[in-house]
Amino acid sequence: MEPLLEMRNISKFFGGICAVNRVDFSVNKGEVVGLVGDNAAGKSTLMKILAGAYTPSDGEIRFENHHVRFHDPQDARRMGIEMLFQDLALVPELDVAENLFLGKEVSRSFFGMIPMKFLLDRRKMSAKAEEFLKDLCINVENVHEKVRNLSGGQQQSVSIARTLFFNAKLVILDEPTSAISVRETQRVLELISQLKTKSVSVIIVSHRMEDIFAVADRIVVLRKGSKVEDVAKGGTSMEQVIRKIIGVDVNDKGACP
Repeated sequence: MEPLLEMRNISKFFGGICAVNRVDFSVNKGEVVGLVGDNAAGKSTLMKILAGAYTPSDGEIRFENHHVRFHDPQDARRMGIEMLFQDLALVPELDVAENLFLGKEVSRSFFGMIPMKFLLDRRKMSAKAEEFLKDLCINVENVHEKVRNLSGGQQQSVSIARTLFFNAKLVILDEPTSAISVRETQRVLELISQLKTKSVSVIIVSHRMEDIFAVADRIVVLRKGSKVEDVAKGGTSMEQVIRKIIGVDVNDKGACP
């Protein structure tokens, strides 16, 4: 498979504390990678480096075979990397269509004149939003519904859809099923699988091993800031991954002190 992302020898120190220690991490095009580990394993720090929120203390990042350096999340977003945190980054008081188009609003023009910035073409935005959500099989009855009135699973689905709306090439999902029902969890996992069919790469960070094994092609385990496992899903089991997470029969050489 063709690599989309390569993080090489990444380290991150906060003062004298080693949060990430010489980690290599890669994602191929159209691949779903599950990133797992116990609390303080370094997962969030590594992903925030990838998303441009942190600058690595050492190491390099290559994206689409180009060396990149992100100074802030906007740099990463411009490259096509979107990270969804548990707060979803949606505006509750706006409706579904407005959230999808937030930052990419469509303006109306009159008689071929330059589009008027403050005159939004809401009809066009709504029609496109309906078509887009239908294509992703996202069940939202009305795109004019306020996001705050949607269920947790619907909000998560809209949030994921918004990354595609912004032409994301790599989507990072932080605990995407932590606060939703079993049925909604299944729908979100199906949506993650749909991203793969559209050649969008996904990193799913989760403590729910059943979700990781449901959608991931490959599983990476971090422990004490270091990578201790990188294996195809078919080459391991849930029990083996859990043993790696907690450090049972794992060689500690190379881990952060």
